[in-house]
Amino acid sequence: MPPLAGFSDNPLESRDDVLRAAVSFLSPLQPYKSSCYARIKLSTSTGTGFDEISAQLEGFARPLWVVADLLAQNDLGFSHLDLSSWVLGLGAGTDPREELYWGDVGDHDQRMVEMEPIAYALLTAPSVFLPKSQQKRDMIMRWLQAINERIVPPSNWRWFRILVNLALVKSFGVPYSEVKPLLDMDFEVLDSFYLSDGWSSDGLWCGDKKQADYYSGSFAIQYSQLAFVRFASDLDPERADRYRSEAGKFAETFWRYFDVEGAAIPFGRSLSYRFTFAAFWSAVVVADVPLAAPLNNLGVVKGLLMRHLRWWTRKSDIFNTDGTLAIGYTYPNMYMSEDYNSPQSLYWCLKTFSVLGLDKNHPFWTCEELSHPLSFTRKPELRQDLRSQNILGTPQPQSQTPDTIAAINPAVQVTCGAREHHFLLSAGQFTRKTHRAREAKYGKFAYSSAFAFSVPAGTLLSQMAPDSTLSISNDNGETWRARWEPIAARILSVKLSIGGLGEHTLGTAVSLALISGWQPWKFSDLQIDTILVPPLERWPGWHVRIHKLTWKSRQMSGTVDLVDAGFAISSQGIKGGVLPHLDEELRHYDASKREHEGEVAQEGIWEGNSASLILSEAGASGVADLTCNTEEVSTLKEVVKHTYQGYILKPDANTNLVAQRSLIPTIYHNFDASHQESGDVRFITGIFAVAASAKLDPARIREMWRNRPNITLHEWVNFTCD
Repeated sequence: MPPLAGFSDNPLESRDDVLRAAVSFLSPLQPYKSSCYARIKLSTSTGTGFDEISAQLEGFARPLWVVADLLAQNDLGFSHLDLSSWVLGLGAGTDPREELYWGDVGDHDQRMVEMEPIAYALLTAPSVFLPKSQQKRDMIMRWLQAINERIVPPSNWRWFRILVNLALVKSFGVPYSEVKPLLDMDFEVLDSFYLSDGWSSDGLWCGDKKQADYYSGSFAIQYSQLAFVRFASDLDPERADRYRSEAGKFAETFWRYFDVEGAAIPFGRSLSYRFTFAAFWSAVVVADVPLAAPLNNLGVVKGLLMRHLRWWTRKSDIFNTDGTLAIGYTYPNMYMSEDYNSPQSLYWCLKTFSVLGLDKNHPFWTCEELSHPLSFTRKPELRQDLRSQNILGTPQPQSQTPDTIAAINPAVQVTCGAREHHFLLSAGQFTRKTHRAREAKYGKFAYSSAFAFSVPAGTLLSQMAPDSTLSISNDNGETWRARWEPIAARILSVKLSIGGLGEHTLGTAVSLALISGWQPWKFSDLQIDTILVPPLERWPGWHVRIHKLTWKSRQMSGTVDLVDAGFAISSQGIKGGVLPHLDEELRHYDASKREHEGEVAQEGIWEGNSASLILSEAGASGVADLTCNTEEVSTLKEVVKHTYQGYILKPDANTNLVAQRSLIPTIYHNFDASHQESGDVRFITGIFAVAASAKLDPARIREMWRNRPNITLHEWVNFTCD
């Protein structure tokens, strides 16, 4: 798709640059405004699970996230853009006499969602959006008040009603006492979502739903809490202070979801909202929330926001040919979309530009942009809290730079921010709500800022695109199930024995680990417990999965196929061609294709008996079975036949969020327990990944690939997830 002028060519260094970027998103909407300006319907005609009027209301309302701040700041230096149309459209859309009236609000109605940016506009620029006519004011007020008479889901939607009631009080003069009972009721629900460390789940964290994703921060909850700080500190100073504190705690871990290049780690639903990932940084600056180190310099926060926006300027395929946004992630993609994504939904991303509510003299605009906190880490290896014998040698002084591995306890995730690859390990999230591709968006073992993740396009294994997860079949591969609904997920410290090149134990280490279980079928007691070990200093580029299959009845008897997969990676060569096959030394089979004899290939694929590796334009992604490196791996190795093979899976096109064509390195396991009624089997997989942004030469990557982890877990007894 063509780049968007004003955004794709924007250095994003100053307020004027950010203003130009924001305007570039609004300009393509001009031809699609309805008469009376109350609706916007883009040229693409995909549908949603809600009505078309609400979808067109989205087109009107969501740009208000930035239009309101532009009008409040009187940023009118762009004569080609008519911002007053949003003022006129508000009056027309809330007037029942108008043909383009938005309609009455019902229970669980999408109109409730769009009320939040409308309320934001009324709170940000009331003198602009409130009509002089009392009759028209009353119509706007009555339309908004209808949300108080309807059922609002117990989710982040409660924030929509809170913002509406704040607008009723602040902009329309409704007595605070009149709406306070509803506010208190909604706050009680939202308070029940709080987990710890500033994180809230999106809905109650319970047996049917465990979600702590970007809705916990930029997409919804933290952003809305900071809007409350901004607009209602005088109404409830105690709650406002609490939200400031929670934002500060949340920021202490949230910055780790962004890599040094500016990319966020995609995870969870609504990823078509794209750079909304970074809206929290705008909100925290506008609300003037003090942050702790390493974010205690405003230039660091500025860098997190601006680098993220710049990362998206390099993704011109996010636009349609008319300059409007396309549903997808880095390219148009309906597989990863949600049932609630209309063509207009995507403009939720404009809340990231709320930082334009600060004038040009604000310290945010005048300060120097600083590097990512992890960019000061010079060593390519990860620095874990390792207590070891003969591994790290003499203890080193405490570094002032942040550790590159961190536990995010509320989200049951561990972030890993090495030079080689920025990603997170995940074990404990899921939802029984029927979001599209929910298993892929929440249930995988790992999510990457470089390689993203894949979503299913069908039920065959290649259509499932099961990267960074386990898939299992009990009918010889006719049907497959991907990992879902984890059991007893938790973050612990585990003691590991560290092996050397000669298989001799070098010592022990204590590492963070994520532990969880999974029962693939309700009719069977088969359970798969997994421990995820983040990268250790001894083996850069690798992290490890330790699996244990347990069964107690003959329901397991027979053959089970299991695929353990690494990160999906672009299958494109550096020049866009097909990746060649490599030998075990990672050289081309055909010597005539090598420019220089003996050189390690920059790109290609290799499959072996116990490993597979892909080298492409995006970097390196591989897996290796490490079971043979351990001592006793099964209590039943004599009676359970276990075979495995390295295999590169070619998933359907357009299943990966960042690569239209991808490959997935896997280990294909077969377990035959025909003669065993109960028992357990253990196996270990090493996951290898190096992002192209690490800029490592092929010889170094081969050296890292050959240097495979050799670890043994000390205590299996505490491993089972009951």
